[in-house]
Amino acid sequence: MQTVHQLDQDTWAGPFAAETCREAVAALERGGVLYLPQLAFVLEMRERSLFSSNLSDSKAKNITLDPASGTLQGGDLDDAADALLRGMLQRFSDAATQLAAGLLPDYAGRIERARTTYRPVEIAGRSYSPKKDDKLLHVDTFPSRPARGRRILRLFANINPAGQSRLWHVGEEFEAYAKRFLPGLRAQYPFEAAALALLGITKGRRSAYDTLMLGLHDTGKLDAAYQKDAPFAAVAFPPGSTWLCYTDQVLHAALEGQFALEQTFHLDVAAMAEPARSPLKVLERMTGRALV
Repeated sequence: MQTVHQLDQDTWAGPFAAETCREAVAALERGGVLYLPQLAFVLEMRERSLFSSNLSDSKAKNITLDPASGTLQGGDLDDAADALLRGMLQRFSDAATQLAAGLLPDYAGRIERARTTYRPVEIAGRSYSPKKDDKLLHVDTFPSRPARGRRILRLFANINPAGQSRLWHVGEEFEAYAKRFLPGLRAQYPFEAAALALLGITKGRRSAYDTLMLGLHDTGKLDAAYQKDAPFAAVAFPPGSTWLCYTDQVLHAALEGQFALEQTFHLDVAAMAEPARSPLKVLERMTGRALV
């Protein structure tokens, strides 16, 4: 099973002892979840008006701020709410980036800040097709944004005002999961990556790695027997807590919770302390070929 590693840190700025930083990197890269139960992201008084599921449009689960374009997607907002939410997301993104810089100094200059999301909708009771249902155990991958082996590091904060925890199931190790489903996955078709990029379905070309990761994501979610019988640990993240993990490696499912923030970071495999533990290197070892 994956493990949860607790850090008793209550400020976003640090300082962090060198040994703490080494332990944090090792825990993350080995498939653990870093849990900071005392690290709260505190909302400003005026931001409390954002505690409403009505802010989300009827199509998206989350409201997302793209740092590259500055666009806010997934929301149904008037001008005042738009400005307020942008400010909150930017403030959270800055805090998360400051924490990552202090806690993971070996990644300095090589970690990329990506999208920031607000998750105002209750997870429990939502109905989606299996491939889109995050209540099922899965590893993260982006169908339209090929990672080409880059890591997906995500930091979450529960800001629920009513005391509700965010409930996760954390599953088996990535390699065990991959061994289970890899033999049945298809290889990338000739010219598939070029065609998807040309048609605008993907932003850039999918690598063989991306195709396998999508296969692992979809096949695992569609396997009802696996979802019923797979080993997992239940973890509750209460309001006022923060946690982070490599979600392309940690098998996870989000079952309950409302009102959370999330910051995504990307990292090249070469920047890791132990690149061999990355999903890319694990899958290359298992398939016996280069995947990017």
